[in-house]
Amino acid sequence: MNASTHLPPITVSSRDLARLEQLLDSPGLRHVPAAIALGRELERAAVLAPEDMPPDVVTMNSTVSCVDELSGDHHRFTLAYPADADVASHRVSVLAPVGSALLGLSIGSVIDWQAPGGRALRVRLTAIDYQPEAAGDLHR
Repeated sequence: MNASTHLPPITVSSRDLARLEQLLDSPGLRHVPAAIALGRELERAAVLAPEDMPPDVVTMNSTVSCVDELSGDHHRFTLAYPADADVASHRVSVLAPVGSALLGLSIGSVIDWQAPGGRALRVRLTAIDYQPEAAGDLHR
């Protein structure tokens, strides 16, 4: 069975896709496992124009709420480009496992993965508190 049959569908904006592909093309990231994994996710994504993005889909710079269904832990953070990531202000890099896992998901989607150290995570997206496209911030 193909592993991708267990992955939830994802949607990305053409603007995010172009920016992320440019990032992944940089010499410093070409062989980094997290960047390779993100590239695979982008390959399977449906792509829409920013103005056509549904408001319930995680895009870059979205602020989201989620719950780890295995631990019950609740999290709220903003999905950021690596240069803008900052743990103290809850800005998580798209290259972090949770960042690449949540990019393009819609509210209610669940994704499983292993955290560094091998701990199993099952995260359900519960809300999108801010999405640039839905807010009309198409150039963020």
